[in-house]
Amino acid sequence: MVRPTHAVVDLDGLTANYVAIGRHLAAHEAAAPPRIIAVVKANAYGHGSVPVARALEKAAADGLNTSLILACADIEEGVELRRAGVTAPILVFGALSVSDLEGVFDYRLTPTVSSPSAAEALERAATLRGVRIAVHVKIDTGMNRFGFRYDNLLKTLPQVTASDHIAIESVYTHFATAEQEKEPLFGLQQTRFEKIRSDASDLNIENVCWHAANSAALIRDHSTWYDAVRPGLLLYGVVPSPFETPLGMELRAVMSLRTRVVAEKGMRRGETAGYGARFVANRPMRVAVIPAGYADGMDLRLGGRGSVLVRGRRAPIITVSMDSTTIDVTDISAHPGDDVVVLGEQGDDRIDAREIAASVGTIPHEILCRIGSRIQRTYSRETVNP
Repeated sequence: MVRPTHAVVDLDGLTANYVAIGRHLAAHEAAAPPRIIAVVKANAYGHGSVPVARALEKAAADGLNTSLILACADIEEGVELRRAGVTAPILVFGALSVSDLEGVFDYRLTPTVSSPSAAEALERAATLRGVRIAVHVKIDTGMNRFGFRYDNLLKTLPQVTASDHIAIESVYTHFATAEQEKEPLFGLQQTRFEKIRSDASDLNIENVCWHAANSAALIRDHSTWYDAVRPGLLLYGVVPSPFETPLGMELRAVMSLRTRVVAEKGMRRGETAGYGARFVANRPMRVAVIPAGYADGMDLRLGGRGSVLVRGRRAPIITVSMDSTTIDVTDISAHPGDDVVVLGEQGDDRIDAREIAASVGTIPHEILCRIGSRIQRTYSRETVNP
């Protein structure tokens, strides 16, 4: 039984996006295009990590792009994928200090080493098992979150590079301002990362993969691609603001959020709606109620700012409650049972994650990730030729 409010995830659209990204990379780097590290953390940005990972793995197996690596936020997310039968390489981005390291070894995960303490913990665990484990080393070039400080590597990295039980497979960094075109930190971070690459032999780092580009950097500057790129938002058919889709990279929105009208009534001029009586009718009007609220990921700030699609037309959002949202259908002949699109297409119109994010002053990532756990995801496939 599917609730009236549910998400539809287009797995063929996901596969087509994966292929489009690969073709874009190959068009600029025909000799040796970078590998794709597909970011499926945070439940694949709300799309469902297991179905998404399986679809990407199948695409790689079918030869659509064979260099797939998956990336998740923590060991627990990686274990979930392995238990679901995913066999592709899985990179764990997050810190190791609060998770059970046994999962790294038992489920064949590739951890990120981002601090001396993480290196020590991993070294002890690998020594006890008598194994050598491949890792990615993260360098903090200006994000000031995780990573070895870029200006202190001669002191902090030797214990990693000298380890008999840790093998550095890749070195990477994370851009803090890739979406901000005029922010100088982006260029500064790249300069710092390039300096580390040039000093690699002095740091005893050899024959490793280098990566830095998220979706925004992938679009913005192909000099940041290095040996691998890490698309997240692009995989799900959303181009990071303020950029536009690169020429030749056709993307499909992977998720739509749909519901139905469950009630409809009239309001007189001067009457109020919603908690706190925040909305006041300035004319006689008809309103409708849909069974989706902030518990489902509808932002409270959408009241007076956002819209949904009903009968192919835009219905302004009046108020958002925990389990329901009230919309203005004065100029639309709407009735209980009518289909409503919160995210996606209806008729000739479309509401995407970028639009919703802009209306409430946030980023598309948050819009997708906040779609609530009680929203059932259904997965569709159609015959496509990526």
